[in-house]
Amino acid sequence: EATLDLAERRRIRSAIRELQRQELEQDEETLASKRFRPERSSQRQDNKENWPQSQRLEEEQQAALAALSEQLEAITSVEELTKLLRAAGEYEERKLIRAAIRKLRAEEIEGEAPFPCSR
Repeated sequence: EATLDLAERRRIRSAIRELQRQELEQDEETLASKRFRPERSSQRQDNKENWPQSQRLEEEQQAALAALSEQLEAITSVEELTKLLRAAGEYEERKLIRAAIRKLRAEEIEGEAPFPCSR
């Protein structure tokens, strides 16, 4: 409703500002509690227990990537590499295959480029 009393308008505005300030403080407290939540000790314990397993998985992945790298060295067809790329599921595998494709294409370009003539 519209009111003509200026003092009443001031009280209403200050009450609205106070409510907004309280709401902002509550939001900030909520964010701070979510952002700086301490890590639970059970999660730390799980991390310690699972570390050897994750270390073993990482070593297995590195061995698989090394084997894939050797396999890629033997392939001399861009089409074969493209098929492998489409079938690859892991990012690191695709990264190695794309590098092999770039290498083959660069070698093809070097082979097709005419040699500069010496005058």
